[in-house]
Amino acid sequence: MPNFQFLHAADLHLGSPLTGLAGRDADLARRLSAAGRGAFEDLVTFAIEKAVAFVVVAGDIYDGDWADASIGLFFARQVGRLDRAGIPIVMVRGNHDAESVITRSITLPTSVHVFPANRATTHKLETWKVALHGRSFPNRAVEENIALGYPSALPGWFNLGVLHTSCTGSTQHATYAPCSVQDLALRGYDYWALGHIHEYQELSRDPWIVFPGNLQGRSVRECGPRGAVLVSVEEGRVREVERLVFDRARFERLSVDLSGVSEPSAAHERVEAALRPLAPVAASRLMLVRVHLTGESAAHDRLCADRDDLAAEVQAAAHRVHEEIWLERLKVETRRPRAAAPALAAGLDPGELMAELERDPDFRERAKGILAEIVRKMPSGVAEEAGIEAEFDALCAEAQALVLGRLSGRTC
Repeated sequence: MPNFQFLHAADLHLGSPLTGLAGRDADLARRLSAAGRGAFEDLVTFAIEKAVAFVVVAGDIYDGDWADASIGLFFARQVGRLDRAGIPIVMVRGNHDAESVITRSITLPTSVHVFPANRATTHKLETWKVALHGRSFPNRAVEENIALGYPSALPGWFNLGVLHTSCTGSTQHATYAPCSVQDLALRGYDYWALGHIHEYQELSRDPWIVFPGNLQGRSVRECGPRGAVLVSVEEGRVREVERLVFDRARFERLSVDLSGVSEPSAAHERVEAALRPLAPVAASRLMLVRVHLTGESAAHDRLCADRDDLAAEVQAAAHRVHEEIWLERLKVETRRPRAAAPALAAGLDPGELMAELERDPDFRERAKGILAEIVRKMPSGVAEEAGIEAEFDALCAEAQALVLGRLSGRTC
């Protein structure tokens, strides 16, 4: 049996929208929306330069039905490059690009094989003695364990299963085509190329059962490196599985403790220092960072008195570190020292008065109603991405800090 290498990718989500960012910076959103295509283009270039035997994509090539033909033409152009290099691509449809979801199509090279949706079948690559087994999703919600219907392993061949599945389950993803590691191992295959879970996971090494994660992170819920895997096969067995990084943009979360900070300028310096380790990554890709400010700080009220100015200062700190580090969102979770609230003429503590108001059930009900109305008027996806409704208490705390900062007469 010949030795060879192949690429395993999944969850390309070509055409995935990033509406939450578009509302704040159109140019940045344009660059981010192109990141997914760029990542796939880089994967194809790598496959050609490495002369891999074939490429496997385990579902969700598209994010949903096409608004126009441009996304289909892009994919056709890239697989055309593989075809001219003599590299076949084998794929299944997942929940986002199920047979019932994608209503448009563009003719692809004959070297592209898409597994049917009615039953699991086997596709042979004679040159490499590889038998690939797979089944596409007929619709978005496949609730049965379709892995049980996959064909038996072919003796004398390298057997590879391609499946879009939640497998052992994930709180971050819907349960589709559920199965267990044991279900997959019992098929007798040498490698299972899975898709649907967006984090890299090795569920087993005997046999190899792998989620490569998605090719490009789409929001701050998908932080860290994203890419595919390169699988090396020698004498009919998997010798090595190497994780590769292809993302063109990366999301990160950064928590900055401002405990003991008494001046806004010192807070800005601390944020800049915390951002510096991200510079090497930003040298090769866009960096989108959600910054959390925490800790007990005497500068709390002044930092919160003008959130726009504070966000601008954090963005400026990011750009001092590297021009491609961008503030995705600023979240202020600092606290004031208890004695730091400004006193009123009558000797009342405004901080305590506002805390009592925040605890009042009638106030909370009315405030949540106003917030819900605001969320309904926001563009689709923006409120969900920002998690606005889930952070009611944090918003109240920020509003309290804003008022107290203004009362102090010392705004940022």
